[in-house]
Amino acid sequence: MARQAHSPSALTTPVASIRQYSGEHTAHAHDHAQILYALQGRMELEVAGRAAFVDTACGMVVPAGVEHGFLAAPGAQLLVIDAPDLRGTDRTRRFSVPATLRGVAPELETDASQHLAALLDAPRVLARRELDLQIVKVQVARSLHEDWNTRRMADLVHLSPQRFHVRWQELTDKTPQQWLRDLRLDAAQSVLARGESLENAALRLGYRSASALAFALRRDRKIGARDLRKA
Repeated sequence: MARQAHSPSALTTPVASIRQYSGEHTAHAHDHAQILYALQGRMELEVAGRAAFVDTACGMVVPAGVEHGFLAAPGAQLLVIDAPDLRGTDRTRRFSVPATLRGVAPELETDASQHLAALLDAPRVLARRELDLQIVKVQVARSLHEDWNTRRMADLVHLSPQRFHVRWQELTDKTPQQWLRDLRLDAAQSVLARGESLENAALRLGYRSASALAFALRRDRKIGARDLRKA
């Protein structure tokens, strides 16, 4: 992607900030590079006329002088580092956010240079398939009593089960079924603590029987339904 002519950056050291956006921003360019990825949610981008996006697992280097516009849904939180010309900031590229940095906000004044170095050394990745987590989370939460296998969840976002599994785990650090199990058990703990019977909770949340829910609570949460009601 061609780099446009630009004035020398006034920046001499990286400056990191955490930003939230609401709505679409028209295309513009900076006299410094920007390195960005999502701490929460995702952002649609248009970089030099090409569509792209960033999320919690995939970031983007936007060189100085390259026009870009963006659109983020409400609630999206982005880590943006404005950087002077450095090795690795002179070309548009997509990178894999290191697992140790995902969802972690740096100490903005002290860690910007170290954080930037880790991102610039991160491996380049090919374009990732988009995955809107919220679409899946809302649909599943509305009908936890139904059978949610991985293929059905993948169909919601038009991905193959295999690709969906990889992207979901990359973005949440859980497999789809691990996430579903935790969601159901969180809901079970909540309704049981409010006094709902174990039988009704199991029926509402997709368990075959009250004993299956009781076993899952003991195995994964080390707690029994009676203890939840007492609490």
